[in-house]
Amino acid sequence: MSDAETQIPKPGAVYYFGRAVLRPLFAVVYGARTSGRENLPATGPVLLVSNHLSGWDTVLIPTAASRPVQFLTKSSLFTRPGVLGRFLGWFFTSIGGVPVLRTAGQAAQAALESGARILRAGSAFAVFPEGTRSRDGRLYKGRSGAGWMALETGAAVVPVGVIGTAEMTPFGMLRGRTRPEVRFGRPLDLSDLTGLPQGAARRIATERMMDAIAALSGQERADVVNGSSQDAGA
Repeated sequence: MSDAETQIPKPGAVYYFGRAVLRPLFAVVYGARTSGRENLPATGPVLLVSNHLSGWDTVLIPTAASRPVQFLTKSSLFTRPGVLGRFLGWFFTSIGGVPVLRTAGQAAQAALESGARILRAGSAFAVFPEGTRSRDGRLYKGRSGAGWMALETGAAVVPVGVIGTAEMTPFGMLRGRTRPEVRFGRPLDLSDLTGLPQGAARRIATERMMDAIAALSGQERADVVNGSSQDAGA
């Protein structure tokens, strides 16, 4: 195992304790629901690709999943000064968060490489192909980073549709009537893309991911890239 791989944190006791507490809490307070959990393979590398409506998504997806799920986490959350900064660094490390700079270019590629290392280690890793959350509720075009990770690692690709999280607020209040829900779809078959030019294979894989996400989330499609995203290729 390389030094880079040993630096990838794994979810620890804090993760499992938090999931055990939050899963029933979300069900009681918000009426949160989960469907398709059986579609998530129990072992082996899994890339979950999801729409992104709010910050709650990074909490609900791991809480709803049947196995630990890791996300990339803004590196600034690991390096804040003071007692709060040390606590945040410990917390995000404990839940398996992987620090990353959310910028374009080489830093974005480094983020993809970090995700690929998580997958090569046999873990489950979740990404938002849109790059950032949708502010108008539409599903934007996916960036090719998720397709690259799927084809590079051979991980099973499970689409996820998240519904109603934009209406969630703290303390159990909902701004609308939509109950939050996480829908796990069946793994996508990308085996027919072997042998295609890399660029074409990534584009087709990404399009299939977004089609599957749309079918699960029921969102209106936007035929453009989300302009507020800074995660080029992710």
